Amino acid sequence: MKLGILTAPFPELPLQQVADWASGAGFEAIEIACWPSAGGEKRRYAGTSHLPIEDMTPAQASEIVGQLAGKGLTISGLGYYPNPLHADAAHRENVIGHLTKVISAAAMMKVGVVNTFVGGDRTLTVDQNWERAAQIFPPIIAHARENGIRLAFENCPMIFSHDEWPGGHNIAYSPKVWRRIFDSWGEAVGMNFDPSHLVWQMIDPLRFIREFGSRMVHVHAKDLMIDREGLYENGIMSLGMGWQVPRMPGLGDVNWAELFSGLYRAGYDGPVIIEHEDRNFEGTREKVQRGFLLARDVLSPFVK
Repeated sequence: MKLGILTAPFPELPLQQVADWASGAGFEAIEIACWPSAGGEKRRYAGTSHLPIEDMTPAQASEIVGQLAGKGLTISGLGYYPNPLHADAAHRENVIGHLTKVISAAAMMKVGVVNTFVGGDRTLTVDQNWERAAQIFPPIIAHARENGIRLAFENCPMIFSHDEWPGGHNIAYSPKVWRRIFDSWGEAVGMNFDPSHLVWQMIDPLRFIREFGSRMVHVHAKDLMIDREGLYENGIMSLGMGWQVPRMPGLGDVNWAELFSGLYRAGYDGPVIIEHEDRNFEGTREKVQRGFLLARDVLSPFVK
C-alpha cells in the first residue's frame, strides 16, 4: 500500500506545488483532481482542475508523470466526481464528454484508474436510475477498456444537503447495487472504497470488505462522526443531514485498525488516499495541510 492525498482541497495551487508539499510531508501517492478547467461545479471540495485535461498531449502527459516521479510520487488515479445520471440531458452530455477526456488523459499518462461516480437523479428510484445507467455507461466503459483504464466508482450516496434529497446523487452505495454493477460490467470496472459512507448507512464495513474487497482498486481514507445530538434533533429519516459529520481519519467512528485488517485479509495492496472534507481543518492552506498531516500520522502505521 501507498499513502497519499487527493489534491482537490488545493484549488489555487498548481499541481507541482501540491506535489512538492505532499512529497515533503512523506506521502507516496496523489490522486489528481480533474474537473473541467472552466469550472462550474459548486460543491465543496469539487471543481479543482489540476491537469490540462481538455488539451492533454502525450508529451505533456509524459512530462507531468516524470516530474511527479522525480518527487517520489506515483499517481493513484485521476479523480472526477460529477453526476453522469443528472436529470438534465445537457448536463449529462457535458459530464460524459469530460469524463471521456479524463479517461483519454489517463491513458496518455499510463495511469490505470479513473475514479468517478455512477451518479443518480434524486427524483427517481434506484431501479429507474439503474435503467438509465445501463444505457449511458456501456460506451463509457468500452472507451475505458479500449484505453486500458479501469473505471472505479465510489460508494457514496451523495445525500448531504436539501438539493440532494430524497434520492441522492449517486446510486452506487449499497451491496445490492454493487452486485448489479459487477454482474453487468464485470472486471471492466472496480470500486473506489470509502468506509465513511458505510458508517451512517449502518452497513457493516468488514462484511462489505469480505464481499467486495477483491473488486476494490482504490481506497479513500475519510472518517465520519455521528453527532448523537444532531441525530436526536433531526432523526434518522433526515438521512444524515444535521448528524453525519465528515472528519479526518482518527477523529470519527471508523475503526481503522479493524478496517486495515479487513483490507489486508482481502488481499488489497493498492493506494490509500486521504480525502479531506473536515470543516475543522479548512479556511486556510495551513489548516488543510494540518488535517492531512494528522491523518498521515493516524494511518501510516497501517500502511506497509
